[in-house]
Amino acid sequence: MRRLEDIDVRAVSESEIKEWSRALTTGFLRPPEMSDHDVAHVAKRFLPGRTLGAFDDGAPRSGLRSGGGTPIVATLRSFPQELTAVGGTPVPADAITNVSVTATHRRRGLLSRMMALDLAAAKERGDVVATLIAAEYPIYGRFGFGPATHTAQWAVDVPRTGLDRHRPVPDDGGRIDLVGGADVRALGPALHERLRRGQAGAVDRTERWWQLATGAIRLDARPWTEPFHAVYRGPSGEVEGLVTYVCDDRWGDDKLPGGTVTVKGLIATGPDAERALWRYLCSIDWITTVRTGHRAPDDLLPHFLPDPRAAHLVMHADWLWVRILDVVRALEARTYGSSGTLVLEVVDEAGLAPGRYRLEAGPDGAQCTATGQEPQLTLPVGELATLWLGDESAVRLAALGRVREQQKGAASVADALLRTSRRPWCPDIF
Repeated sequence: MRRLEDIDVRAVSESEIKEWSRALTTGFLRPPEMSDHDVAHVAKRFLPGRTLGAFDDGAPRSGLRSGGGTPIVATLRSFPQELTAVGGTPVPADAITNVSVTATHRRRGLLSRMMALDLAAAKERGDVVATLIAAEYPIYGRFGFGPATHTAQWAVDVPRTGLDRHRPVPDDGGRIDLVGGADVRALGPALHERLRRGQAGAVDRTERWWQLATGAIRLDARPWTEPFHAVYRGPSGEVEGLVTYVCDDRWGDDKLPGGTVTVKGLIATGPDAERALWRYLCSIDWITTVRTGHRAPDDLLPHFLPDPRAAHLVMHADWLWVRILDVVRALEARTYGSSGTLVLEVVDEAGLAPGRYRLEAGPDGAQCTATGQEPQLTLPVGELATLWLGDESAVRLAALGRVREQQKGAASVADALLRTSRRPWCPDIF
């Protein structure tokens, strides 16, 4: 076994992208052979200094290796992102993705070294938080991340909903229109911007995101199957909702239809648009099941149906994980449910954001300053992240022993300040 110090962890160069890509696919248990098309796609996302690898010059070179360079045995990539805080203010984030360690090199601290490099660079850049979607729950807490949003999926048994499937047209003066990919690229970005300004936990989408989602750019050489796209236009004619979905074509032995709609994405700027789009999906001929895709855990969908039991919860899990890098800017970026003062002792073993902070907060914003006052609540930086977007309860975390009250009732004060009436939601994966 190679010694840890013999494995070099550093940013990869543009000439090393193919070897880095091969290591990534290997780590994700995908076929390691990379086509030129695949490598070109990775190269387009390459940002100097933000694509990291672990290089082991003692690892054997197989026929799958891309050249005579040092084999790469671990990968990590980050890119700039904006994350919406409670109240609608976007904060700069370091979005982390493509994290892998080859099976032969696990438990050698390679991820810890890559993460330390990336987070230190993010702190120096002035990013307020780092974000990621965790494939496995136990990994990222040790780096100061905490689960800040959750996701849920439902399967709707359409015949049980109680909806009148013969009246799919909205009764509010709006309308549903089927559109193509080019229309989505033209209409979707502005709609999404309106959504994310009011949705804590949402992240920005680039032009490239919309191109990938509509097939204008393809990740690989496989044939593109065009999904269906439908928009909801309100009574004024303005687009207020968008859904992308696919359908299968299934029939039972009794010649009865059993088709399923699978939603790839549904965004809307208000409940009227959401209701209209779900009602439309449940009205499509031959469809008996609608699978919702990733939704907020408190999504309104079940209660849009006359019989909410027709929406069966099939998944509920943590989703967006957040690592706070700048406590002052993070707490000042959001609004609060009530007015009050709270002194926090933030414990951060990585040394990126530790300290004692006095938060004076209210519905219009907050002021956060370093202080020498005695703390009312002591908590690890990862637990602060779970509270920051309003999804978790400090009282619950205190009961679990994950935060500590230094002053009786401090957890209840934190809940009154930090919790939100609707849960945060991140519609995207990255």
